[in-house]
Amino acid sequence: MEKLSGAIADWLDGEGVQPPRAELAQAVRLSLRRLAQLTPGATVEVRVPPFAAVQCVAGPKHTRGTPPNVVETDPRTWLELATGRLTWTAALAQGRVAASGSRADVSGWLPLVDIRGGRA
Repeated sequence: MEKLSGAIADWLDGEGVQPPRAELAQAVRLSLRRLAQLTPGATVEVRVPPFAAVQCVAGPKHTRGTPPNVVETDPRTWLELATGRLTWTAALAQGRVAASGSRADVSGWLPLVDIRGGRA
């Protein structure tokens, strides 16, 4: 994932207003794409509505219906996880991420982006 825009980084740090929808969507999509690149597969579906969802993690593949392993969260929480501003454990404890299924823990691949904005 490329360096986060200043507007998104400031927003995640609580120092700015929510960035434009298109910019937020791009950051979510790029970070989810990076997760899918790091851990190819189709065992877990990570959803960040309304912007994107990816399948990742090697293992048994589902072919129809809702996958057995699902992670779902909002854009801000996802970007905080992806940049290391929030831990997986804290996000679960605070109810900011819903994870179901025995393989739904993606914490081993987080953060995806260094909090200084470079590549992980």
